[in-house]
Amino acid sequence: MDRLMSMRVFQKVIDEGGFAAAARALDMSPAVVTRLVADLENHLGTRLLHRSTRRLSLSVAGETYLGRVRAILQDIDEAHGLARSQTHELEGVLRVLAPPVLASHVLAPLIAGFRQLYPKILLNIEVASFKEPPIEDYDITLMPTDEAFDADVIARKISSTEAVLVASPAYIERKGAPATPQDLAQHEVLRLKAPGLRPRTWRLFNSARQDEPLDVAVEPGLWINHTDTLLRAALDGAGITSVAVDLVAPYLTRGELVRVLRPWITGRLSLYAALPSRKFLPERTRVFLEYLTERTRIEVNSAVQACQNC
Repeated sequence: MDRLMSMRVFQKVIDEGGFAAAARALDMSPAVVTRLVADLENHLGTRLLHRSTRRLSLSVAGETYLGRVRAILQDIDEAHGLARSQTHELEGVLRVLAPPVLASHVLAPLIAGFRQLYPKILLNIEVASFKEPPIEDYDITLMPTDEAFDADVIARKISSTEAVLVASPAYIERKGAPATPQDLAQHEVLRLKAPGLRPRTWRLFNSARQDEPLDVAVEPGLWINHTDTLLRAALDGAGITSVAVDLVAPYLTRGELVRVLRPWITGRLSLYAALPSRKFLPERTRVFLEYLTERTRIEVNSAVQACQNC
């Protein structure tokens, strides 16, 4: 008996809800599926499944055995994946999940360069907003966080930056530049929605005084959960907003936006790459993480320098 195949068939019977469905999923005949599970039960000397004409259920022994089988098969699959990944020419599908702002401003600029280096690694990128990301379903999940990030996930820090206050030259010409944080109460304010943030209170930090905090009363003219729309509104002169330095640096360099209220910032931000497991990191995942980290940190450092000169 192929014991490993019997274990896979047993797991598939449970996952698919029956012998016939498992047979279709595995491209086997129902008779073979039934025999493999029966052989496994004979080998173990215990019944794993309760069968009837209407339903299929796990026995107590079957429940315990299934939990161990899942872990064993996952370890075997990861070991096979690791072995296959250690080839001279890296290949395979890399599944990445990213929220829209990171997909547009972090991932998209890297794709051409990475594909030139590793043409056999195929990128399968899912762009979606999430509260609780399904990390186990992807090789890499990009997560924007603040400095207090302490989630119980396996994650690698990619880069850190800060969020600065900006406005268009046209807006400054029309409304003037705020001289103090309190002046924001008299300005058109554009704010990004985020969990836990109060729209009419904006917490600023003085980066020249060890991030000394200050809460300022404001009345947002725009309160939105989409960074690109927020940035577009600021570029068009709608008001003052806060954007991460690395996202806004090109506009500062070209003079399309100007920084206001230096040295005040609205927070420090970090980018993390969450991973489904510490074990058996595929080589294609490793090289993508290295490329992502190197290119992102270069961009962030250039952005910080550009922001200092603007």
